[in-house]
Amino acid sequence: MFKPAGVHTLIRQTHEDRVLRVLREHGALTRGEIADRVGLSRTTLSEITNVLLERGAITVANATGGIRAGRGRPAERLVLDPGAGQFMGVDFGHRRVRIAVSDAAHDIIASGAEFYAADSAWPERIDSCFRLIERVGEESGIHYGALQGIGIGFPGPFSPRMPKPAPVADGSSAVPAGELVFSSFVERFDASVIIDNNTRFAGLAEAIWGSAAGTQDLLYVRLSDGIGGGLVVGGQLVTGASGFAGELGHVSVSPSGVQCRCGKRGCLETIASVPAIFAGCTAKGVPIHSLDDLRAAVAKGDPIVASVLRDAGDALGRVLGSVAVALNPREIVIAGEVAQIADVIFEQAVATITYELLPVPEAAPHVRLAKLGDDDGALGAIAALFHRSPLLASYPETHQPDHQRGSTQRNIS
Repeated sequence: MFKPAGVHTLIRQTHEDRVLRVLREHGALTRGEIADRVGLSRTTLSEITNVLLERGAITVANATGGIRAGRGRPAERLVLDPGAGQFMGVDFGHRRVRIAVSDAAHDIIASGAEFYAADSAWPERIDSCFRLIERVGEESGIHYGALQGIGIGFPGPFSPRMPKPAPVADGSSAVPAGELVFSSFVERFDASVIIDNNTRFAGLAEAIWGSAAGTQDLLYVRLSDGIGGGLVVGGQLVTGASGFAGELGHVSVSPSGVQCRCGKRGCLETIASVPAIFAGCTAKGVPIHSLDDLRAAVAKGDPIVASVLRDAGDALGRVLGSVAVALNPREIVIAGEVAQIADVIFEQAVATITYELLPVPEAAPHVRLAKLGDDDGALGAIAALFHRSPLLASYPETHQPDHQRGSTQRNIS
């Protein structure tokens, strides 16, 4: 009994969608790798990819060594047509905003940064970002005509599930900064928009690209003006019930210590953040006002600076060790320029984590420095757009432009 032609068409389209989805998530792959991921026979996969090649939906990637199938030439790798779409990652920091733009083949085609004062109001920061986007477009020749999605990293807790501010006397309510950023991008661009904590995005990027083969369980912390973290647990990017998961900087390590900006005392941020390290060195007689000052003091082997850095590493290790006992991550990633400058922070943190895990040494995670640099937040935002995977199982709601509404997909399709 013959199946109606419409059923054959539907089956073929389903196979095509699966192939395109795999290439969107993983970038360039050989036909064999695609077949393994989508569960199709090599014959069926060859038919599907030939149709997609003829249609121009995919193309052959440039050969750069590649994978060899036996003794012959390197296996041909297929990739989405780079011109099929553009995806933008935005990372708002306390003093700067960075953007990165990717094509559909996962290649970064443009990036840039713009700085602003730490006390800049959010409308000013948003305007700075829009100017940066225009400047990067002009310098790179990108017109954003194929822009399909924007991922925005926000410096602080953000989740649609967070409590809304209470109305004031006139019946209005203040617009939270995260919502202002989100709505500003929705109004300006005809593209899907997602927003989440920028440090979580950075953790996602490290889980995908920083590890040799990706990891399902990772604890990420970034030491900067503040301290934030990201958790990948059981293959899921964890946001928490109200969007506060990963706020490691506000775990108290010294209840009688310095008062934190959050109102508590002795938070990790009061000991191991960059401003806290500067203040600690200066209070002990070694004026440190910049990372360059710190770099010079470390190079000289200043014992006072080394003591402050060791205390910071110990406090960091106690927090990370406690979390590691509870969550048993495979990897712990420590990020931030200060950690790259001062080896003693990393070394002391590792020693303290090891001590915290003494009852269960076999559960000790691999601890490493971050590999992706200052672009990690923007790259993670792009990854969130590309990847419909368990890593994003609890991902925040998105905005779809008018021409895409009605779709059941949460992220870029």
